[in-house]
Amino acid sequence: MVNKKVTTKGVITSIHGAVVDVKFLDELPKIHNTIIVQTKDKVRLEVFEHLPDHTTRCLAMGTTAGLSAGLEVRDTGDGLRVPVGTELLGRIVNVFGDVVDGGPEIKTEESWPIHRKSPSFVETKHSTEIIETGIKALDFLTPFVKGGKIGFLGGAGVGKTQLVTEIIHNTTMRHKTNSVFTGVGERTREGNELYVSLKDTGVLPNVAIVLGQMNESPAMRYRTPNTGVTIAEYFRDTMNKDILLFIDNIFRFIQAGAEVSTVLGRIPSETGYQSTMDSELGDIQERIVSTEKGAITSVQAIYVPADDFSDPAIQAIFSHLDSVVVLSRKIAQQKIYPAMDALASSASVDSEVLGEEHSQTLLESLKVLERYRSLQNIIAILGVDELSETEKTTVSRAKKIIKFLSQPFYTAEKFTNTPGVYVEKDDTVKGIKEILSGKYDDMSDEPFYMIGKIEDAMLKWEKIKNGGK
Repeated sequence: MVNKKVTTKGVITSIHGAVVDVKFLDELPKIHNTIIVQTKDKVRLEVFEHLPDHTTRCLAMGTTAGLSAGLEVRDTGDGLRVPVGTELLGRIVNVFGDVVDGGPEIKTEESWPIHRKSPSFVETKHSTEIIETGIKALDFLTPFVKGGKIGFLGGAGVGKTQLVTEIIHNTTMRHKTNSVFTGVGERTREGNELYVSLKDTGVLPNVAIVLGQMNESPAMRYRTPNTGVTIAEYFRDTMNKDILLFIDNIFRFIQAGAEVSTVLGRIPSETGYQSTMDSELGDIQERIVSTEKGAITSVQAIYVPADDFSDPAIQAIFSHLDSVVVLSRKIAQQKIYPAMDALASSASVDSEVLGEEHSQTLLESLKVLERYRSLQNIIAILGVDELSETEKTTVSRAKKIIKFLSQPFYTAEKFTNTPGVYVEKDDTVKGIKEILSGKYDDMSDEPFYMIGKIEDAMLKWEKIKNGGK
């Protein structure tokens, strides 16, 4: 689709930080239209709202340093468009689709507007197919349903991004899935580490990366998810592919929206966030769906401010998720990765999709883990010896399950010096079922830590009994 001819001219009347007011002599540009400021660096503005006196209020998609009242602008007659296609795989672009990895310019046959309508209810499709990640804790406790939305919740430093990169690696290597990674509010260090990690593990050619960095204007971070979703929609709608969309971090998107709302002079809600938070989040989330053509399965890392899960932004995100993976600082401090809190995490997957064996084993294991948690205060005060024999067995099995659900990651090999493993879901279910049955009651929980299949625990136990030989 060719952009409309550029005809409408305007003049900047005022600049307030990232907000620029522009007066037009002729027809007012439409909301979301891109306006170009005639300067050396070609500053882009996005029309955000119409004001009286034939004026538009625009968001600066970049720095406003050097702009001044009286500068001439031109309406492009179209919204912000980004290149879409397989050419983006293996590359890093910004919110405009411009290359930021130092490589050659990307040339694609098509470019799509980043503001698109979500599929109608009739067009959407609900899937019951589970996507295996090869990560035991995820596949057992919170299975991923194709076309669903999965949230990784946790504070800083609990392993959200590490888990995201491991899923990208495993789904690419095992299922040849293409992915779109959208970094909202990424630090330069984080973006670089992601790029190097994906490159070292050989999966970069299957991943398109969009970065809206923390040092960029709030408008750019605010629109970064739109660019990522648009690229994913192309794979779904035009190429009929199932695609994984990673958003890290969706909380930063809400933060950017709050910054934009502040510079626009809007009164915040009583919670401190922008009054439009729910609708802004809904506009993005409603585009992430499955259709007859393909599925977009979304994995969203969610920073929890001050580890407060009652935060209004976190509650708003919760309402859109199918699966919730809670990463715990206490578990991370025990060096158990992924640091997943089994009792706080959940997935809206019924027993028919899971299968009878998986569903029953999951229920039994959660009962054991719940009982273990309720006994921890008693153990801390009186010690394990004061428990009954039945409760001692429960504690022992719970510890084994917790450690068995830890796992060495491929993307962390250079830090741990331990080869990563991919474990099929059926092997995970089998292992936990055997632990619950009492098959390993005569073993300590040590051999179950950071292994793959349950058979590896037996091999490790033999080494421990033989003095490490």
